[in-house]
Amino acid sequence: MKITSPLTEEVARSLKAGDKVELSGIIVTARDAAHKHLVENRPENVPLKLDGGAIYHCGPVVRDEKVVAAGPTTSIREEAYEADVIKKYGVRAVIGKGGMGEKTLKALCDFGAVYLSAVGGAAQVIAKSVEEIVGVHMLEEFGEPEAFWVLRVKNLPLIVSMDSHGRSLYKDVEESSGRKLGEILGVKA
Repeated sequence: MKITSPLTEEVARSLKAGDKVELSGIIVTARDAAHKHLVENRPENVPLKLDGGAIYHCGPVVRDEKVVAAGPTTSIREEAYEADVIKKYGVRAVIGKGGMGEKTLKALCDFGAVYLSAVGGAAQVIAKSVEEIVGVHMLEEFGEPEAFWVLRVKNLPLIVSMDSHGRSLYKDVEESSGRKLGEILGVKA
C-alpha cells in the first residue's frame, strides 16, 4: 500500500499491524537530543511542522548535500518521549527499528498514529529512497546525527508493526516465543 506524509488520522487508523507500506513525502529525523528538545519546548517554538508528519529515528550520513546512509536507530531509546511528542505535535507515524513500549502504543491508539519498521542494516538501500534534503534544523546545536533533517522520500519500504488498534507485532513475537520457550522447558505459560 502506498501512503504519503503528511498523513491524516483516517489513513493512520486504516493501517494494521503487518501491513507493508511504501511511504512518500516529507519525513523528519529525530533522535535523543531532538526528542528531548521537542518535549521541553512548545510547538510554536520549534521550527518544524510535524502535524500529520512522520518522525524517523535516524541519524543520516550526509555527504555533498546528499544522504548516503539512512538506517534506523533503535527506537526504544525514545520511549520516554514519544507519547508526548505524538500528542503535542500531532505526529501520525514513527519510523524506526525494534519497536517501542506500552506508553507509545497507548499514544498510537489515543491519537491515531502508527509505528513503522524500517530494515536495520540497510542504511545505504534506504538512502536510495531519499529524493532530497528539504532542510536541516539544530545542526550546530546537536551535530549531524542528532539534528532534525527534513527529507523528501519516495516509496520508502516499511512495515506497520504497531498500529492504532493496540496491536504490536513485537508483543506478538514476545508472547509466542515465551510460549515456545515454556514448551521447550516443560513449563506452563
